[in-house]
Amino acid sequence: MAMGSVRRLRVVGRAVVVLALFFGWVTAVGASAHADERVERQAAVVVRGGDTLYSTSSRCTVGFNARSGATLYAFLSGRCAQGASTWYADAALTVNVGVTVGVSFPGNDYATVRYTNTTVSYPGEVSLGVGAGTRDITGAANPVVGQSICHVGRVGGYRCGSVQAVNVTVNYGGGVVSGLFRSTICSEPGDTGGPAFSGGTALGVIVGGSGNCSTGGVTYYQPVVEWLSAFGLSIY
Repeated sequence: MAMGSVRRLRVVGRAVVVLALFFGWVTAVGASAHADERVERQAAVVVRGGDTLYSTSSRCTVGFNARSGATLYAFLSGRCAQGASTWYADAALTVNVGVTVGVSFPGNDYATVRYTNTTVSYPGEVSLGVGAGTRDITGAANPVVGQSICHVGRVGGYRCGSVQAVNVTVNYGGGVVSGLFRSTICSEPGDTGGPAFSGGTALGVIVGGSGNCSTGGVTYYQPVVEWLSAFGLSIY
């Protein structure tokens, strides 16, 4: 397909005082114990690329984690993150991890979440799926036609192929997005936001596709370098 082509795709008394003091101590200890349990539980929570963040209105996949100094951020699909302000690491919405600080859609398809919960871990790696381990991501680059690429979709899983076209424009129906790139890899509905990479280099996140993994198809991605540049971030 020619570069720049357009395609339409488918969150009492002394005794009483002593007793009162005693129960006050017990209550304080109990509260402290519960607080410690919460901290320990949250410290065990890890959010990587390929994992899911939840808001009151949506569920979005983290593409990659990035940083600006000591502050950490997540890359989400802009279309998925629209209207969501607070994010959690669990579907029950009990482990708050961050807030949305920027959304760009249409035109682009990226959103930025600033991580605010320092008891949760945010490694600079991506999950390859249940039982498949992780891949450390150490940098980012723009894609090149013919380059090998793999992506991880929440539904379609871990798949690999090659970059087929760059600077592609797509009409979502709800808006046009330009500057995307396309690969030969199939994807499924629900894969949006999944990380795409070549070795340890971040390339982009899934934003759409044509076809599916039963009959064949291709996948479109929002480049990660554009997002990093827009927010002054770097992969770690």
